[in-house]
Amino acid sequence: MDAISTLDGARVPGFEAVVSAGAKDVAIFASPSESFSLSNINCTIEESLLRYRAVATAAKEHSVPIRGYVSCVVGCPVEGAVPPSKVTYVVKELYDMGCFEISLGYVVPMLEAVMAIVPAEKLDVHFHDTYGQALANILVSLQMGINIVDSSIAGLGGCPDAKGASGNVATEDVVYMLNGLGTQTNVDLGKLIAAGDSSASTSAVPTVPRLRLPSTVGS
Repeated sequence: MDAISTLDGARVPGFEAVVSAGAKDVAIFASPSESFSLSNINCTIEESLLRYRAVATAAKEHSVPIRGYVSCVVGCPVEGAVPPSKVTYVVKELYDMGCFEISLGYVVPMLEAVMAIVPAEKLDVHFHDTYGQALANILVSLQMGINIVDSSIAGLGGCPDAKGASGNVATEDVVYMLNGLGTQTNVDLGKLIAAGDSSASTSAVPTVPRLRLPSTVGS
Protein backbone atom coordinates (compact mmCIF):
# COMPACT_ATOMS: atom_id res chain seq x y z
CA MET A 1 0.00 0.00 0.00
CA ASP A 2 1.30 3.47 -0.84
CA ALA A 3 2.21 5.70 2.08
CA ILE A 4 -0.78 7.57 3.47
CA SER A 5 -0.42 11.26 4.13
CA THR A 6 -2.68 14.25 4.57
CA LEU A 7 -3.09 16.84 1.82
CA ASP A 8 -0.34 18.97 3.37
CA GLY A 9 2.07 16.03 3.19
CA ALA A 10 2.12 15.01 6.87
CA ARG A 11 2.77 11.27 7.35
CA VAL A 12 0.47 9.32 9.64
CA PRO A 13 2.22 5.92 9.93
CA GLY A 14 -0.07 4.51 12.64
CA PHE A 15 -3.15 5.19 10.53
CA GLU A 16 -1.34 3.79 7.50
CA ALA A 17 -0.55 0.56 9.34
CA VAL A 18 -4.08 -0.17 10.54
CA VAL A 19 -5.66 0.66 7.19
CA SER A 20 -3.10 -1.56 5.46
CA ALA A 21 -4.12 -4.35 7.85
CA GLY A 22 -7.74 -3.99 6.74
CA ALA A 23 -9.25 -1.81 9.46
CA LYS A 24 -12.62 -0.37 8.42
CA ASP A 25 -12.63 2.31 11.12
CA VAL A 26 -10.12 3.70 13.61
CA ALA A 27 -10.14 5.04 17.17
CA ILE A 28 -8.14 7.76 18.90
CA PHE A 29 -7.66 8.05 22.68
CA ALA A 30 -7.33 11.39 24.47
CA SER A 31 -7.52 12.53 28.09
CA PRO A 32 -8.33 15.82 29.84
CA SER A 33 -5.65 14.98 32.44
CA GLU A 34 -2.08 16.01 31.59
CA SER A 35 -0.62 13.38 33.92
CA PHE A 36 -2.71 10.54 32.47
CA SER A 37 -2.00 11.67 28.92
CA LEU A 38 1.73 11.59 29.60
CA SER A 39 1.63 8.18 31.30
CA ASN A 40 -0.81 6.57 28.88
CA ILE A 41 0.28 7.90 25.47
CA ASN A 42 3.53 9.71 26.36
CA CYS A 43 2.53 13.21 25.26
CA THR A 44 0.69 16.27 26.55
CA ILE A 45 -2.97 16.94 25.82
CA GLU A 46 -2.15 19.51 23.12
CA GLU A 47 0.46 17.24 21.56
CA SER A 48 -2.08 14.42 21.41
CA LEU A 49 -4.70 16.65 19.79
CA LEU A 50 -2.17 17.82 17.20
CA ARG A 51 -1.41 14.21 16.29
CA TYR A 52 -5.08 13.31 16.20
CA ARG A 53 -5.92 16.18 13.85
CA ALA A 54 -3.50 14.66 11.33
CA VAL A 55 -5.10 11.23 11.79
CA ALA A 56 -8.60 12.67 11.49
CA THR A 57 -7.67 14.54 8.33
CA ALA A 58 -6.22 11.39 6.76
CA ALA A 59 -9.26 9.39 7.84
CA LYS A 60 -11.61 11.89 6.22
CA GLU A 61 -9.61 11.98 3.01
CA HIS A 62 -9.70 8.17 2.80
CA SER A 63 -13.36 7.82 3.92
CA VAL A 64 -12.45 5.89 7.08
CA PRO A 65 -14.77 6.53 10.07
CA ILE A 66 -12.99 7.66 13.21
CA ARG A 67 -14.14 7.19 16.80
CA GLY A 68 -12.89 9.25 19.75
CA TYR A 69 -12.27 8.06 23.31
CA VAL A 70 -11.82 10.33 26.33
CA SER A 71 -10.31 8.77 29.46
CA CYS A 72 -10.65 9.98 33.05
CA VAL A 73 -13.53 12.37 32.45
CA VAL A 74 -14.38 12.57 36.16
CA GLY A 75 -11.13 11.81 37.95
CA CYS A 76 -7.53 10.88 37.25
CA PRO A 77 -5.59 8.29 39.31
CA VAL A 78 -2.67 10.75 39.38
CA GLU A 79 -4.22 14.24 39.48
CA GLY A 80 -7.52 13.51 41.19
CA ALA A 81 -10.64 15.42 40.14
CA VAL A 82 -10.74 16.67 36.55
CA PRO A 83 -12.47 20.03 35.88
CA PRO A 84 -15.49 19.81 33.55
CA SER A 85 -14.03 22.61 31.40
CA LYS A 86 -11.03 20.43 30.51
CA VAL A 87 -13.30 17.51 29.63
CA THR A 88 -15.60 19.54 27.41
CA TYR A 89 -12.57 21.11 25.70
CA VAL A 90 -11.15 17.72 24.69
CA VAL A 91 -14.56 16.34 23.71
CA LYS A 92 -15.30 19.34 21.49
CA GLU A 93 -11.89 19.09 19.85
CA LEU A 94 -12.55 15.44 18.95
CA TYR A 95 -16.06 16.25 17.77
CA ASP A 96 -14.82 19.11 15.59
CA MET A 97 -12.18 16.79 14.09
CA GLY A 98 -15.01 14.67 12.74
CA CYS A 99 -15.29 11.76 15.20
CA PHE A 100 -18.59 10.05 14.42
CA GLU A 101 -18.83 8.88 18.03
CA ILE A 102 -17.12 9.86 21.27
CA SER A 103 -16.78 7.39 24.13
CA LEU A 104 -16.56 8.80 27.64
CA GLY A 105 -14.74 6.79 30.32
CA TYR A 106 -16.01 7.05 33.94
CA VAL A 107 -18.63 9.48 32.95
CA VAL A 108 -21.99 9.92 34.69
CA PRO A 109 -21.27 13.15 36.65
CA MET A 110 -19.90 14.68 33.44
CA LEU A 111 -22.65 13.69 31.00
CA GLU A 112 -24.75 16.81 31.36
CA ALA A 113 -21.77 19.10 30.69
CA VAL A 114 -20.71 17.13 27.62
CA MET A 115 -24.25 16.75 26.26
CA ALA A 116 -24.49 20.55 26.25
CA ILE A 117 -21.90 20.67 23.45
CA VAL A 118 -22.21 17.30 21.67
CA PRO A 119 -25.52 15.54 20.79
CA ALA A 120 -26.33 12.46 22.87
CA GLU A 121 -26.50 10.30 19.74
CA LYS A 122 -22.80 11.03 19.14
CA LEU A 123 -21.79 9.84 22.61
CA ASP A 124 -21.30 6.48 24.24
CA VAL A 125 -20.09 5.39 27.66
CA HIS A 126 -17.18 3.21 28.74
CA PHE A 127 -16.95 1.78 32.25
CA HIS A 128 -14.65 -0.50 34.14
CA ASP A 129 -16.52 -2.41 36.83
CA THR A 130 -14.82 -0.62 39.71
CA TYR A 131 -16.49 -1.51 43.03
CA GLY A 132 -19.17 -3.32 40.98
CA GLN A 133 -20.71 0.01 39.93
CA ALA A 134 -20.55 -0.30 36.12
CA LEU A 135 -24.12 -1.53 35.60
CA ALA A 136 -25.55 1.19 37.86
CA ASN A 137 -23.65 3.83 35.91
CA ILE A 138 -24.76 2.34 32.60
CA LEU A 139 -28.39 2.38 33.73
CA VAL A 140 -28.19 6.08 34.65
CA SER A 141 -26.49 6.83 31.32
CA LEU A 142 -29.29 5.09 29.43
CA GLN A 143 -31.86 7.07 31.39
CA MET A 144 -30.04 10.25 30.34
CA GLY A 145 -30.39 9.36 26.67
CA ILE A 146 -27.19 7.48 25.85
CA ASN A 147 -27.82 4.48 23.58
CA ILE A 148 -24.30 3.09 23.01
CA VAL A 149 -22.31 1.24 25.66
CA ASP A 150 -18.80 -0.23 25.45
CA SER A 151 -18.32 -3.66 27.02
CA SER A 152 -16.01 -6.64 26.85
CA ILE A 153 -16.63 -10.40 26.79
CA ALA A 154 -15.95 -11.81 30.27
CA GLY A 155 -14.86 -8.36 31.45
CA LEU A 156 -11.51 -8.72 29.72
CA GLY A 157 -9.27 -5.68 29.49
CA GLY A 158 -8.52 -2.81 31.80
CA CYS A 159 -6.15 0.11 32.23
CA PRO A 160 -2.51 -0.48 33.24
CA ASP A 161 -2.05 3.19 34.13
CA ALA A 162 -4.89 3.37 36.68
CA LYS A 163 -3.78 1.63 39.86
CA GLY A 164 -6.42 -0.75 41.15
CA ALA A 165 -8.64 -0.43 38.07
CA SER A 166 -10.83 -3.45 37.45
CA GLY A 167 -11.63 -4.97 34.08
CA ASN A 168 -14.11 -3.61 31.60
CA VAL A 169 -17.77 -4.28 32.29
CA ALA A 170 -18.70 -7.74 30.99
CA THR A 171 -20.87 -7.82 27.87
CA GLU A 172 -22.90 -10.70 29.23
CA ASP A 173 -23.72 -8.72 32.39
CA VAL A 174 -24.83 -5.72 30.33
CA VAL A 175 -27.06 -7.82 28.07
CA TYR A 176 -28.59 -9.59 31.07
CA MET A 177 -29.49 -6.23 32.60
CA LEU A 178 -30.92 -4.93 29.32
CA ASN A 179 -33.02 -8.07 28.94
CA GLY A 180 -34.37 -7.49 32.44
CA LEU A 181 -35.29 -3.95 31.47
CA GLY A 182 -37.21 -5.22 28.45
CA THR A 183 -34.72 -3.76 25.97
CA GLN A 184 -34.38 -5.73 22.73
CA THR A 185 -30.73 -6.51 22.00
CA ASN A 186 -31.03 -9.38 19.46
CA VAL A 187 -28.19 -11.07 21.34
CA ASP A 188 -28.35 -14.76 22.31
CA LEU A 189 -27.43 -14.52 26.00
CA GLY A 190 -26.65 -18.24 26.31
CA LYS A 191 -24.12 -18.11 23.48
CA LEU A 192 -22.69 -14.91 24.91
CA ILE A 193 -22.17 -16.51 28.32
CA ALA A 194 -20.57 -19.55 26.66
CA ALA A 195 -18.19 -17.24 24.79
CA GLY A 196 -17.38 -15.49 28.06
CA ASP A 197 -16.68 -18.78 29.82
CA SER A 198 -14.43 -19.89 26.97
CA SER A 199 -12.53 -16.59 26.96
CA ALA A 200 -12.13 -16.59 30.74
CA SER A 201 -10.80 -20.15 30.76
CA THR A 202 -8.00 -19.27 28.35
CA SER A 203 -7.12 -15.84 29.76
CA ALA A 204 -4.03 -15.38 31.90
CA VAL A 205 -5.79 -12.49 33.63
CA PRO A 206 -8.54 -13.23 36.19
CA THR A 207 -12.04 -12.18 35.07
CA VAL A 208 -15.12 -11.60 37.19
CA PRO A 209 -18.32 -11.51 35.11
CA ARG A 210 -21.30 -12.42 37.28
CA LEU A 211 -22.99 -14.71 34.77
CA ARG A 212 -21.93 -18.29 34.18
CA LEU A 213 -23.44 -21.28 32.47
CA PRO A 214 -25.08 -23.63 35.02
CA SER A 215 -22.45 -26.35 34.47
CA THR A 216 -19.64 -23.95 35.37
CA VAL A 217 -21.08 -22.50 38.56
CA GLY A 218 -18.80 -23.40 41.47
CA SER A 219 -16.09 -24.75 39.20
